[in-house]
Amino acid sequence: MSAVAANTLPQGLPLNQATALVRGSSTGLRQQTSTLVDETAATQLAKPDSALQQRAAELFSAAENDLHRHTDQLFARLMIVQWLAGIAAALWISPLTWIGDSSQVHVHVWAAILLGGAISGFPAWLAWQYPGLTVTRHVIAVAQMLTSALLIHLTGGRIETHFHIFGSLAFLAFYRDWRVLATATIVVAADHLLRDLYWPQSVFGVLTASSWRWVEHAGWVLFEDAILFVAIRRMLQEMSEIALRRATLEGSNEEIERQVVERTTELSRTQAELLETSRLAGMAEVATSVLHNVGNVLNSVGVSAELATSKVREFRTGSLKNVAELLQQNSADLPAFFTTDPRGKMLPDYLLKLAVHLAEPQQAILQEMEMLKKNIDHIKEIVAMQQRYARGTGVVEVLSVADLVDDSIRINAASFTRHEVNVACEIAQVPPLKTDRHKVMQILVNLLSNAKHALDQSEGDRRMMVRVTQNQEGMLEIAVIDNGTGIAPENLSRIFSHGFTTKKLGHGFGLHSGALAAKELGGTLKAHSDGPGLGATFTLTLPLEN
Repeated sequence: MSAVAANTLPQGLPLNQATALVRGSSTGLRQQTSTLVDETAATQLAKPDSALQQRAAELFSAAENDLHRHTDQLFARLMIVQWLAGIAAALWISPLTWIGDSSQVHVHVWAAILLGGAISGFPAWLAWQYPGLTVTRHVIAVAQMLTSALLIHLTGGRIETHFHIFGSLAFLAFYRDWRVLATATIVVAADHLLRDLYWPQSVFGVLTASSWRWVEHAGWVLFEDAILFVAIRRMLQEMSEIALRRATLEGSNEEIERQVVERTTELSRTQAELLETSRLAGMAEVATSVLHNVGNVLNSVGVSAELATSKVREFRTGSLKNVAELLQQNSADLPAFFTTDPRGKMLPDYLLKLAVHLAEPQQAILQEMEMLKKNIDHIKEIVAMQQRYARGTGVVEVLSVADLVDDSIRINAASFTRHEVNVACEIAQVPPLKTDRHKVMQILVNLLSNAKHALDQSEGDRRMMVRVTQNQEGMLEIAVIDNGTGIAPENLSRIFSHGFTTKKLGHGFGLHSGALAAKELGGTLKAHSDGPGLGATFTLTLPLEN
C-alpha cells in the first residue's frame, strides 16, 4: 500500500482533497493486490537455495515414507492372499499321496499350510505393526521371493510359475528402492543355486539339470532389475521435482498469506479512515446547513435593523428642541406666553400634530423590533439544536420521533422557504425511539437536503412529504418523499456506494455514511424511484424502544 494510505489522513485537509486522497490510495491498494502473486514468485526466486532445498528434502522424505507405509500394507494383504492361493494350489495339484490302497494328505499341502504361513505371517505382522521401516520392506522382499520359491515347488517347477518372480519384482518396485530389489535378487539367485545343486526337480521340474541353468534364470531376473532400476530412478526424480515444486508453492503460499494479512490490516485501517471521513463529512454537511439557515435569518435581521434605523432618522427631534428653547425663553411668564403670544397660542396644536407624527414611525419601529426579536430567537433555536446535536454524539437516548423530525425540518426551514418547497408531515403514533440522536439527525438532515436539491432541478409545484409509520415487523419507518428529478434505475444499485453522486458539486459521502450509520443503529436505509422525473423515496428503518 502507498505511504499516503498507510498513514492517517492529514488534519485540516479539504473534504474533496481528502476524498481524492482516499480514493487514490484505495486504487493503489487494488493495483498492488493484483500483483501480489508476481511479487511472491519473485520473492521465492530470491530465497536462499539451502532453505528451499531443505524443505524439498523434508517433503521428499515424507512422501517416500508414506509410499513405503502404503506399500508395506499392500504386501501385508498380498501375503495373506498368496498363502491362501498356495494352499488352494496344493489341494488342487496333489492333495493326497498314495501307498498302495491307502492314502494320506500330501506333504505339499502341509508345506503350503505350515511353511507358507511361516513365510507370510511374520512380514505381514511387521507391515501392520511397523510400516515404513527399512527392515520391514527387506523382510517383505525376502518373504515374497520365498513365496515364489514355494509356489514353484508346489507346481513341480513348472516354467509358468517362474513368472511369479517377475511379478513379485514388479510389485517390489512400488517401494521405489533399488536396495529392496537387490535383496530379492540375491534371495532368488541363492534359492535357484541351492536347489539346482540339491533338488533340481523342485525348481526346474527335472531330475537333473545343467549346473549353469540357475545362472540363466538369474540373468533374466537381472535383466528385469535393470529395467526396474531405470524406472525407479525416473520415479525418484519425479518425486524430487514434485517435492521441490511443493516446497516452492508452500513458500509462495506462506508469503501470500503474510501479505494478505498485511493488506487486510491496511484495508481495515483504510476503511476506518473512510468511515471517519464520511462521519466528518456528514457532520460538516449538517453544520453547513445550520450556518446556511442562520445566514438566511441574519439577512432578515439586517433588513429589520435597516428599516428601524431609517424610521429613527425620520424623527423631528429638531422641532422638539425649538419648542423646548421657546418654553425656556418664556419660563418667567408662561401663562402670558400661552395667552398673548401668537406662538404660544399655536404651541398646543403643534405639539399634538408632532405627537401624531412621531407615533407612526414608533409603531413601525416596534413591529420591526418584534420581527428582529423573532429572527434572533430563531437563530438561537437553530444554534441550540446544533449544540444538542453535537452533545448527543454517541449517547443513546429515548427520543420522541416527532421531535426528531421537527428539529430536522427546522434546521432546513429557511432553505425550504427560500426555494419555495412545501413540506408536509404525516406522523403516526409510534413508541419512543431509543437511539443515538447524532446519527439519526445526520441521516434525516442529509435526506431532507438531498430532497431539496432534487426539487431545485424540477419545475412546477415542489412538494416534500415526511411520513412516520410503524411497519408489520414493529420497526420504525421514516420516509422522505419528493416529487423531484427521481433516480435512474441503473443508479439505484449504486446510490449508497462510497463516492457515488449525481450532483455536480457532490462528494458522495452523505448517503454512504447515512447507510453505514443506519446499519450501526440496527436499521437500514433504502431508496426507491419509478424513474427520472418521477420523484424518489428514501426510507430509514430503525428498531423502536420496547
